[in-house]
Amino acid sequence: MALYLLVLGVCLLVMGAVLLVLMTAGTPRYRTEPKDLLALFDKALVSQVSETEWNAIIGYPIRHNEYLDGVRRRAAHLMELHGRRWLIAQGKPLLNHEGQAELQALRDHLAAHTALHQK
Repeated sequence: MALYLLVLGVCLLVMGAVLLVLMTAGTPRYRTEPKDLLALFDKALVSQVSETEWNAIIGYPIRHNEYLDGVRRRAAHLMELHGRRWLIAQGKPLLNHEGQAELQALRDHLAAHTALHQK
């Protein structure tokens, strides 16, 4: 009987500790910042980005910053117009030449906007 109570006590203690940890742990949040978009655009311009990485950042809305969400939507639109997803596996650029030029302009604009707001 003592062994039963000991096992029951240990189980209740472990379950209570797990429940306490789950109740106090917050939901993890990922906030896309300008540096994340700049790094993604740089990788896309040198053909070192995967489609999964592109979709992970560009595919989800940025709710904490309307300007960054506009940049994200513009990049998604560039992919729709100029994207060449089927060539990524061959090491080719994510976008065609016109899309690369527009992405470079978008990247430069974001970098200038970020530098202006950091001053």
